[in-house]
Amino acid sequence: MMSEEITLEERKVIYRARRGLKEIDVYFDPYVKQYYLQADAEEKALFKELVDQEDPDLLDWFMEVAEPPRPELRAFILKLKHYVHG
Repeated sequence: MMSEEITLEERKVIYRARRGLKEIDVYFDPYVKQYYLQADAEEKALFKELVDQEDPDLLDWFMEVAEPPRPELRAFILKLKHYVHG
């Protein structure tokens, strides 16, 4: 990964994706390491939308206690879970 190819926006998202909360990091970390930089603009925007959320909301969505406000986010969360759990 060549750092000079990463945009400032991508850098911010990667930085904000580090939550220090095991239940969220287990999904965000592998995505950032393996998929984020190769993702298309639409998917990057979805990930940014996720990392902009508050931890309690993210936890509820990942644990399926609550629904994200948009179906696209729900689908993306399922994708992240699939990357981790197969």
